[in-house]
Amino acid sequence: MSDHQKRKAYPSDLTDEQWDRLEPLLPPQTQWSPRERVERREIINGILYVLRTGCSWRQMPHDLPNGKTVYHYFRRWSLDGTWERAMSSLRRDVRTHMGRDPEPSAAIIDSQSIKTSPVRGIDRGFDAGKKNLRTQTAHPG
Repeated sequence: MSDHQKRKAYPSDLTDEQWDRLEPLLPPQTQWSPRERVERREIINGILYVLRTGCSWRQMPHDLPNGKTVYHYFRRWSLDGTWERAMSSLRRDVRTHMGRDPEPSAAIIDSQSIKTSPVRGIDRGFDAGKKNLRTQTAHPG
């Protein structure tokens, strides 16, 4: 019996169908890993739990894998492009299923205008259509 079947499911857990679609898009676990093996499905369930609840990695419930382990995989898969590849593949599947071209032919970029008092800053302007001051704050990288 796998770990995800040993515990009561959380609303954020993957369904069997979702897991069947996502599993082939994840890198396989290596046999050379020095740590105890953790089921990849439970790693994904842990990631989804944090994303759904907004809790910190350290507040992960005890019946899910250790938060440090789950974060390790989340970060590793973010840096190596796993998430980007998986989302692109899933997007193509959904679009094909809907009878659309697998790749979108157009995109929409939106911005937000807010009412504010004039402030100092490098990026600001006036949205004439909405008669609002538009500001953009730079976030330190």
